[in-house]
Amino acid sequence: MIALKQRISFWKKVLLGEEVYYKPQVKRNAGWIGSEACGFYVVPDNLTSASVVYSFGVGIDISFDEELIRRFSCKVYAFDPTPKSKLFVEGTQHSDRFCFFDCGLMDYDGNIKFYLPDNPEYVSCTTFNRWGYDEELRKPIEVPVKRLSTIMSELGHDRIDLLKMDIEGSEYCVIDDILKSQIPVKQLLVEFHHRFPNIGIKKTKDIILKLNNAGYRIAAISDSKEEYTFIKTNS
Repeated sequence: MIALKQRISFWKKVLLGEEVYYKPQVKRNAGWIGSEACGFYVVPDNLTSASVVYSFGVGIDISFDEELIRRFSCKVYAFDPTPKSKLFVEGTQHSDRFCFFDCGLMDYDGNIKFYLPDNPEYVSCTTFNRWGYDEELRKPIEVPVKRLSTIMSELGHDRIDLLKMDIEGSEYCVIDDILKSQIPVKQLLVEFHHRFPNIGIKKTKDIILKLNNAGYRIAAISDSKEEYTFIKTNS
C-alpha cells in the first residue's frame, strides 16, 4: 500500500510539473547495493579489486561502501564534511579498504558555508540555506571543499571506475565541472535534488541532457526516482 501511494504521489507531481520522469536508456544488469534508504543501483561489469571508487556523501550509513568492498574487494574513497558523519565513521568499525576524508565536493577548491539541517535529529547538510532560517540566529559552519580533479591528483588517480554522489543539491555544478574537465568516469551514480526549494526540475533535465550529450546513458533508476545510475558509452 505504501509503495502504491508513493507511485500515485510521484505521478501527480509529474503531471503538475514538479517531478521528472525518465526511463533507463540502455539495458544493463544493475543490482541494488546498500541499504534501502542509502543505496544505489550498480552495474557490476568490470568492477574489480583494482577499480577506483569514490563515494561522496556518507552521512551515517556506509552500507553502500561496505557492500562494494565485500563484493569486489576494491578500495572505497569516501568523502563527507558533515560533522556527524566524521564522528560516525570514527566510532564505527569498518573495512580497512574504506578510506574516509572529511572534505566536500564542489566546482572549486577552498571553503564553503555549510548549513546544518533545521531538525537537529537529521544529518545531511547543504551548501545553501534550503530551510530559510535566519543565519544570524543559526549560523552555518565552514567546511573545506575541492574539485574532483584536485582530489584525484592528490590521490594519484587518472580515472574513476565508479563515482557516487549524494551531495544535497551541489551535484549540478559538480557534474558541469566534471564534464568541462573531461574527467574519465565510467559509472556515475547520483541523487538529484530538484525537490529542494530554489532548484527545480529544469536543472535536472538540463544536466541529464548534458550527460547524454557527453555519452552517458541511464542504466537504472531507483524506486524513489531520486537515484540515477549512468554509464559511459561510446555514443
